[in-house]
Amino acid sequence: MRVSIFGLAFLSFVTVAPLAAQPAGSDASAVSAVVSAFHAGLRAGDAAAVMQLIADDALILEAGGVETRAEYGKNHLPADIEFEKVVTSTRGPVRLVVNGSSAWATTSSEYRGTFQGRAIDSLGIELMVLSRDASGWRIRAIHWSSRARKPAQ
Repeated sequence: MRVSIFGLAFLSFVTVAPLAAQPAGSDASAVSAVVSAFHAGLRAGDAAAVMQLIADDALILEAGGVETRAEYGKNHLPADIEFEKVVTSTRGPVRLVVNGSSAWATTSSEYRGTFQGRAIDSLGIELMVLSRDASGWRIRAIHWSSRARKPAQ
């Protein structure tokens, strides 16, 4: 039986392409699940669940500052949990990019309510950087940025 080079290449592509495409979708789902679990943990007030998703060497960037994982867990996480309990937030769709063992997720949010006696009406953006290791996908960095909503004119 004679097989042409084109036929062999086509057969190789048809056989290998679905296998190559499968992990990306699986990885995207896994990354999305970590991002969702992080926010679900905040809403539920489950600090242990939130911290379990954050890698030991992670950095949290917000308001011009940088915190280590330990600093975030001790200083900032309790306020984030309190904020989630009293301020209404609406998250936009998550945009994911998976590139091998690295991924990043971006999403926008709207916040309305009162927090620590201060009226909140703001727009925010979040960037999470994740990496995959033997234990799965872990958050390596989070950057939050927000601004007050401009009043309607």
